[in-house]
Amino acid sequence: MEERSRQTTVLFADVSGSTSLYETEGDAAALDAIGLCIGRLSQAAESTGGRVLKTMGDEVMVLFPTPDAAANGASEMHAAVATLPPVNGTKLGVRIGFHSGPVIQRDNDVFGDTVNLAARLVDQAQKGQIVTSRETVQQLSPALRATSRSLYSITIKGKADRGELCEIEWRPVSEATNDPGPRPEARSAAAALRLSYRDLQLVRRRQNDLVVIGRDASCGLVIAGQNVSRLHCSIARRDDRFVLRDHSTNGTFVTVDGDAEIQLQGEDMPLRTHGWLALGEPRGETAEVVAYFIDFQACQTA
Repeated sequence: MEERSRQTTVLFADVSGSTSLYETEGDAAALDAIGLCIGRLSQAAESTGGRVLKTMGDEVMVLFPTPDAAANGASEMHAAVATLPPVNGTKLGVRIGFHSGPVIQRDNDVFGDTVNLAARLVDQAQKGQIVTSRETVQQLSPALRATSRSLYSITIKGKADRGELCEIEWRPVSEATNDPGPRPEARSAAAALRLSYRDLQLVRRRQNDLVVIGRDASCGLVIAGQNVSRLHCSIARRDDRFVLRDHSTNGTFVTVDGDAEIQLQGEDMPLRTHGWLALGEPRGETAEVVAYFIDFQACQTA
C-alpha cells in the first residue's frame, strides 16, 4: 500500500436541495437530475485543472494543484450548474468549500486535516456560495484575493484557535479572464430581520439592534423548551448582514430554505434569505422553531 504526503487543494461540491427533490419528484427523476448536475460539476472541474477523486451521491470531491485553480474551478462549477434547466420548477444549486494544505495520499484517496476541514467548509456554505479558509485566501493571487470577503469564525476540532471563513465571490473564468480587474457590482444588503415564533413577530433594522433568544425572561424572544439554554443564541447586525451566534450547551440547528440543516456549537453564521432556527435539538424533533426572514435591498460595492 503506497502512502505519501503532498500539498494540494481539496474541494467538495454538494448539490443543494437534493433531499427535497427526492421527496417531490421521486427517486428516478431525482437521480437523473442529480446525476446530470454531478456530470456538469465534474466536467467544469476537469476543464480548470481539477482531478475528480470521487463522487458520493449528491457530492463530488476534487483535487486542485493550487488555491487559484480551485477558486477558478469553483466559479466554473457554479456557472455550469446555473445553465441547467429547472426540474419541474425547482432550480438546482451547489454549495462549495475548499481548503489548501498537506494531505496523506494512500492509493487513490487522500486523508488528513486538510480533507476534514474542506468537508467542514462545504457544510458551512449555502446554495450558490464558495467558502474557504483565511489561510487559503492568503495563498490566492492578488486578483482572486480581491474577490474574497470575511464571513465568520468556527471552532475546529483539535485546534486551539477558531478558524476564520471567507467567501469567494464567483463568476465564470472566461469572464474573469477578459476583465482587467475588480469592478463595482451589485450585491444585497440586509435591510431588516423578521423573526416569527408562534404568534409573536419581531423586526430589527438598526445597526446596533441585538436579539437574544433563550429561556431567561430577560431575552428578547423567550422560548421555554427543555433543551433551551437561558441565553441560547443571539442575532446581531454587522455591516450589511445579520449574524447568528450560538451560546448554548446543546447547539442551535439552522435550516436555510432549500439547504440541509446545520448545527452551530459556539459558532457564528450569517443569516440569508429565509430559514428556521431550532434550539437545542433538530427542527424535526421539536415544535419550538423560530422562522426568520431577511429583507434585502440592493447596494453597490466598489
